[in-house]
Amino acid sequence: MHNSSQLKKEFIKKWVQGLQICCSSKKQMNLLERKKKIKLSADIALATAKNATTSWSKALISNAKKDKENEILVQNLARHELKLMVAHQKVTCNKRIRSKKILKTSFRFGKRIKKMGNRRSDLATCIATRLVKKKTQVLKKLVPGGEAMDDFTIFKEALDYILSLRVQVDVMMNLVNSTKILS
Repeated sequence: MHNSSQLKKEFIKKWVQGLQICCSSKKQMNLLERKKKIKLSADIALATAKNATTSWSKALISNAKKDKENEILVQNLARHELKLMVAHQKVTCNKRIRSKKILKTSFRFGKRIKKMGNRRSDLATCIATRLVKKKTQVLKKLVPGGEAMDDFTIFKEALDYILSLRVQVDVMMNLVNSTKILS
């Protein structure tokens, strides 16, 4: 796992490389296009700085790869990570089938318990459970690739994503502050 300074160094290196690729691909960009390219290169740089070891980083790379406009940027920045992702998909396919079987079995078991009687009649428990489910659904929408994660994984991934975004913000703030000093 990266510490903060290593992640910052790797992010800066990849981000600058991504910005150079974006600038060389299209000379005339309006403000909105420039903003999108800066954000895209920062997202891909952050995901590749994590070496696509997290689900959110893999989701960011695969989402960027879907758009043909981003193909050059993704191929140049995430070449190594794309190879790892393809190898990882082959391994996880069998795990998903097993997980589905386990889920079906546990769902049937849960139905049997409910038929025996509802022991969770406590109103506070019901409200708390519903609230946690709603908040978890919101979290799954915020974290890239979160829709496919279970509840435990989403919290772990969200924490890692927040820490990585903090690194991204720190680097960008330092860049802004250094340009203010120079001007």
